[in-house]
Parts: sequence; C-alpha cells; structure tokens
Amino acid sequence: MTGGKAVVESLKREGVEFVFAVPGVQIMHIFDAFYGEPEIRLLTVRHEQSTIYMADGYARVKGKPGVGLVVPGPGVQNASAALGTAYACSSPVLLIAGQVESYNLGQDKGALHEINDQLDIVRPVTKWCQRVMSGKDIPGAIHEAMHQMSTGRPRPTEIEIPWDVLGTPAEITLVSKGQYPRALPRQEEVSRAADLLLSAKKPLIWAGGGAILADASPELAELVQALGAPVATTPEGKGVISEDHPLSLGAAYYGFGAVRWATPKADVILAVGTRFTSQMRPGTALKAPQKLIHLDADPAVIGKNFPAEVAMVADAKAGLRALVGEIRRRRGSQDSSEPWPQPELRDYRGKHQRGLREKAPLQTEIIMTLRQELEEEAILVTGVTNIGYWCNLAYTAQRPRTFLTSSYFATLGYAFPTALGAKVAAPDRPVVCVVGDGGFMYACAELATAVRYGINLITVIFTDNAFGSTKSDQQVNFQGRVLGTDLNNPDFVKLAELFGAKGLKADPEQLGRVLREALEAKQPVVIEVPIPTLIPPFQIYSLPE
Repeated sequence: MTGGKAVVESLKREGVEFVFAVPGVQIMHIFDAFYGEPEIRLLTVRHEQSTIYMADGYARVKGKPGVGLVVPGPGVQNASAALGTAYACSSPVLLIAGQVESYNLGQDKGALHEINDQLDIVRPVTKWCQRVMSGKDIPGAIHEAMHQMSTGRPRPTEIEIPWDVLGTPAEITLVSKGQYPRALPRQEEVSRAADLLLSAKKPLIWAGGGAILADASPELAELVQALGAPVATTPEGKGVISEDHPLSLGAAYYGFGAVRWATPKADVILAVGTRFTSQMRPGTALKAPQKLIHLDADPAVIGKNFPAEVAMVADAKAGLRALVGEIRRRRGSQDSSEPWPQPELRDYRGKHQRGLREKAPLQTEIIMTLRQELEEEAILVTGVTNIGYWCNLAYTAQRPRTFLTSSYFATLGYAFPTALGAKVAAPDRPVVCVVGDGGFMYACAELATAVRYGINLITVIFTDNAFGSTKSDQQVNFQGRVLGTDLNNPDFVKLAELFGAKGLKADPEQLGRVLREALEAKQPVVIEVPIPTLIPPFQIYSLPE
C-alpha cells in the first residue's frame, strides 16, 4: 500500500474516529486514502490552527487522542499555537504533517513549503515527535505516538512524512492497538502518604487537570469522604468533584477562591495532577511548615513549585485508589470525624461568593445565568475573555470534562474552534463557547465548518469592542492611556446568518431567555451580548475579606 494508505489504516487500528484537516499538495495521498473510508470521518476546516484546536477539544471531552492533519511549513507553523495550548493542558493530540520530498530535505533549495528542520518548530510543544522516511515505518510511528499519549503525562505528539514517501507503494505491516496499564505508585510512597494524612489535623486536597485526564473522579470522591478533607481545584480541574459537594471549595484563580481561607489552616496538603503554577498568589499558595504529598504522573513537576514531603509518581486514578485502600485498611470502614466543620467551610464559600459579587457583579450575574440554563452534562468552553476568566471562579462545574480552559498558555482565539471539537465529541450534549469579540475573530471562518458539518455549537460572544483585558490593563496600570486596544467589529448576528448559522442578540438581562431559544435550535447559534470593558481577576490586587 502507499504511505498515505498506511496512515489511514494505522489510524483505524488505533481507534481514531475523526481527523481534522486542511488539504494541501504534500498530504493529498492521505486525503485520497480517506476516499470511501467508512470508519474515520475527515473534517476539513478553514485554518490549520483549528485542526489542532478541534482535535484538542475532541480529546478533552472524549478522553481519547484527537488527530490533526496539515501541510508542512506554513501549515505546521499555523498549527503550532494550538499545539502549545494542548501542551499546556496535557492534552493527547497527534499532528500529522506532510514534508517536502525526501531528496529536498535540508537542501534549502526553495522547495514548496520548505523549512529546514521543521521538527525544531514542534519539539518545544510536543512530548514526542518524529520524521518518518519510509512507508514501512509509518504504522510503528503512529503506534508510538499513541503510546506516548496514553502513558505518563499525556501531551501532543507529531509525525511528519515526506510527500514522496506518502505516494510510494511499499510492503507495510500494520500494528495492533496497544494496551496501556496505569502506572502504579510504590507501596512505600503510599504508606508514607497515608501516615501523613491520618495524622493530619487539617488535611486539604488540591486537584488539577491531571485528575480529570486520569478519570479519577470516583477515587477522589471516596478519599474526600474517608478523610473528611475539603477539596479545591485549579481551573483545569473544575468538575473533577461536583462543586456543589459539601466538601468542595471550588476552584482558585489568581488568589481568588474559597480555598484562600482554608489553605493557611491546612497542615497536610495532597496535590493530585497539578504543578501549582504561578497563578496561585499568596493566600492560596502553600507555605512552610505545611507538608505536601504530591501525586502526579510526571516526575518532573513534583516539588517544582513547592517542596514535596512525599512524592508519588503514578497515574492519578491508580494512586488515589491505592491511597484509599491503605487508609481503609488502617481505619476500617469508618470515615474520619469532621476535621473541617461544615459551618467553617460554608463561611469560606460565603465569603468567596460575597467577594465575587463585590468585585465582579455583572460577570457573576451573567455566569449564574449560564449555570441556571445549562444542564449538569453541558460542556462550557471558556475563552481568554473577561467572562471566561470569571467563569473559573463563579461557574459551578458538576461533572468532569465539562469545563475547558487554555490553562497557563491563555491562547487568544482558541475557544471557538476548541468548542467545535468538543461538540464533535459530544453531539448529543449542549456545548457552549464563552468568547470575546477579539478572540472570536481569530477563527470566525469556522462558522462555515460548523454549518457544513452540522456542528450545532452555541457561541456566546461578549462584545466590548476592545481587546478587553489589555484595555483594562491600560486603564488600571497605565493611567488610562488607551492605545491600540479598541476594535471595530461586524454585526455578529448578521455575520452568523451570512454563514448559514442562527444569529441572536441579547443584553445581559435577556441572556437566559435567548440562551433557552438557542438550546432549542437544531443548528449552530451565535449570541452577541454587548458589555462594557470590565476588570479581570488578575488586575485586582486587594481582595475582600
């Protein structure tokens, strides 16, 4: 078979259902191999960034790798921003890229789309990447990419294949899909962690995106119950335990969050699937003499931002299961007495809610409307925009894989195409994208993709005719010297209708009614909501007590 056919057959063996692509001459042998293929659906999008953003949204909701396909050179460079987002979010995304002809590699002769050593572009934002120079090596390379994304910390991978290799027939042996057991913790680590947790007066749990990636919600809930310990999450961990749970402190973001009052009182902290980034300001950040038990699949992050008393290198689900088993073995079936009385936790949650209403009253009201109108299983994708920032704090996620952010990469323009990928993964569930006018315009052409393939996403565009957070920065930190942050926008309702989508407009107080109308529609919907330029959490330096 040709190299192009080997790519498609190998993806089928690995259980891939969708490939998001932009066509181009060096990858047309792969496109041709998709012709008449019933098991994998090829979705053509309008920009190479969107191939990986959509693959990322698909992967995070579906819990299996997403796949993008682009040409070399400009295609790879365009896709690299989305690879960076997936890398920051530990998302399993495979980029398959074409390459110039094998005889032109490294020659600098000006071959079409040529970049000398293209691997250097993707290496910083992938876990593993490889150039494949022979058709017979394609199945093994795709299998290794899947292995890399299914073991340890899941992050993007990339494979690039020269144009002539894709078109040349060869004797090719396909590879069967692998089975990837979860990495188990060492018993010594489990015992030491149990010692600390059982002797703690005020144990506290922090859960990050790694707990969701490992599908560790049941084990986390059991540990929370066994210890009577409250749990806080990073924005990427939202939904790993219902934020309506009596022991949930919700998410923390730039020093905000109910956990800011709990953290100083904790003596032992268990961190699961998080590295504690710089987005933790004083108040939520750990301080000596607090003891940290750090459970993560990636040994490189353990103790990186705070020293760990106990390092548990393991899959989060396997590690929590072992920890629960050890604690139950020592204590029996009896759960802990109440180390954190419910009135105390209710007080922290109440102070947090009052702070939100004081610092962000309009944002809080909008986000409460979103929560009220959306069912528990609805998926919310939040962009790099004011309402998106405050969703980290004010939106109550109740299920895992229902709240998607761009993590520390904070990629403007990621939300709309990522939400399209999420809707492809969950066509029967409501998916809502919260985006600003600046971010939406990065990928507004994907309205054509949504209409073409019936991806019935609801996109709520909050318009302030500005790059809002940077304009607010100028107002707050640069004495109001506003320059280069105001925007001209189209009529987003008319824009949606021109693409064949449904366009609606709502003032903030009308959002609930209009959102209900959108949820009843059987087509892609855009809702434009005009708001003033508002201050984001990270520009507020004094927090209410």
